[in-house]
Amino acid sequence: MRTFNLFILSFLLSTTLSAQIPQAAAVDSIFAKWDKPGVPGCALGIYKDGKLLYTKGYGMANLEYDIPNTDSSVFRIGSTAKQFTAACVIRLVQQGKLSLDNTLDKFYPEFPAYAKKITIRHLLNHTSGIRDYLVLSYLKGVGDDDYYTDDDVMQWITRQAELNFEPGAEHLYSNTGYWLLGQIVNKVAGMNMAEYAQKEIFTPLGMSHTHFHTDHTQIVRYRATGYEPGDSNDYKICMTTLGLIGDGGILSTIKDLKKWDDAYHNATVLNRQFWDMMTTRGRLNSGDTIDYACGLVVDSYKGLKTIWHGGAFVGYRAEMLRFPDQHFTVAILANRADANPTNMAFKVAKIFLQDKFVQEEKKEKTTEEQPKEQVALFTKEQMTGTYTIQPGADMEISIKNDSLNFKQSWNNATSNLATTGGNKYTIPGVNDISFTFTDLKDGKTQTLSIEQDGDVTDCKRKKDISLSATQQKEYTGNYYSAELDITYNVYLEEGKLKIKINDDEGTDMELYDTDGFTSEGLTFRFKRKEGKVTGFELDAGRVKNIRFEKKS
Repeated sequence: MRTFNLFILSFLLSTTLSAQIPQAAAVDSIFAKWDKPGVPGCALGIYKDGKLLYTKGYGMANLEYDIPNTDSSVFRIGSTAKQFTAACVIRLVQQGKLSLDNTLDKFYPEFPAYAKKITIRHLLNHTSGIRDYLVLSYLKGVGDDDYYTDDDVMQWITRQAELNFEPGAEHLYSNTGYWLLGQIVNKVAGMNMAEYAQKEIFTPLGMSHTHFHTDHTQIVRYRATGYEPGDSNDYKICMTTLGLIGDGGILSTIKDLKKWDDAYHNATVLNRQFWDMMTTRGRLNSGDTIDYACGLVVDSYKGLKTIWHGGAFVGYRAEMLRFPDQHFTVAILANRADANPTNMAFKVAKIFLQDKFVQEEKKEKTTEEQPKEQVALFTKEQMTGTYTIQPGADMEISIKNDSLNFKQSWNNATSNLATTGGNKYTIPGVNDISFTFTDLKDGKTQTLSIEQDGDVTDCKRKKDISLSATQQKEYTGNYYSAELDITYNVYLEEGKLKIKINDDEGTDMELYDTDGFTSEGLTFRFKRKEGKVTGFELDAGRVKNIRFEKKS
């Protein structure tokens, strides 16, 4: 009976603040599906003008003991931790112990020669080109539940003969970069980054329930358990035994993140120069500025400046979204793997800041601005077919009920398309995305341009390619990668090409171009010499151009 009474008391305490602001009902409606016993959920914090304006816990922190989430629950915050790794680096710079122009080889001469071109600044801005170790682990056949150490990761990344791109040429998110920054802090500070962060950041700011979690056996009071939803409205515990930090690894609370937000606005313990460095956006070799700064995305939304970063790892999701000029911040820490706190944070912000949002005005074209030449209209039949967004991701256009219809290959989502004039279409009720068909050739349009939020992706009509059994057999065999130290097997089964790692179950390979295949998000480009297949290059999102050589 005592446990039940404590549960009721705790649950009431977690909801007490609901009546303290007029927007409470609107805020709570965003989290309504989690605002009940028996399901995991999240903790919410809204900070305004240095005050904890509103906090509430939704759902359960622990399903086994019926413990609800509160603003004191401790969550793993995933990549939201990157700003704290960056903070350690910037503190060392301020202390004269490190320079943003130091190169990677200064700390790790065992790296390949490309380390001479990678600076601390590149690592902070995700412009180093270094391959993501989490993707490398997957490509090596290391599962989500497998255990590995810092030494293992160092061995994996020093085997990489190439980068994804020349340092500074592009921006591509890489967990390896921030893991390496953590290792560099260890060397320069003369102590583990977990200790350094405690000494320089968490303790001075009074963040008593925040730490880098390097030991999975450590007991953490008030910790929310991470969960993954199952197929039948059930849940499985989804935690990790890894003790790696830098790219993630922080546990924190809504109340502690309020102190971090205060530190930004007050600039006393951490001065204004520190925050200016933290929020200076990266610059590419081309001179173009990117949105990513130091563990923070510096951007704008509806005309207002934003500083934010999300996080996702095992059964946890997180977001800390700051509108600095309005002195307004939303933090959401969730303990369920299907949560989207970034989307929810923007919905919360809209409730409080909508009157400050700048609405985009759609300019009507005048007669003088109208195209002088009439655009030829295509028939629905001319536009039907499959268009490739990227290898392995196709958009199929068909006719259903006398209307154009699209189907996405990666999730089978479908919808009708409605014309907005000419050869331009949109999804009924969705105004921020449009589809335009162009380039008529041989009775079929060859290009589908998809525009969303000002960004345009040109998708080419998928080539009509097929392979005979003899041609498929050319690709079969064992392929070895020295960079991954792993062998992949390509084989034929019931007339279908498949690929597998070690003893794992094989997955289907889908042809998308001449000598090009995809399989569950991976892209394989087979290479030939004198007509014979000699190997392939593999792309996997944050890892590009991994070379495999055919052995048999």
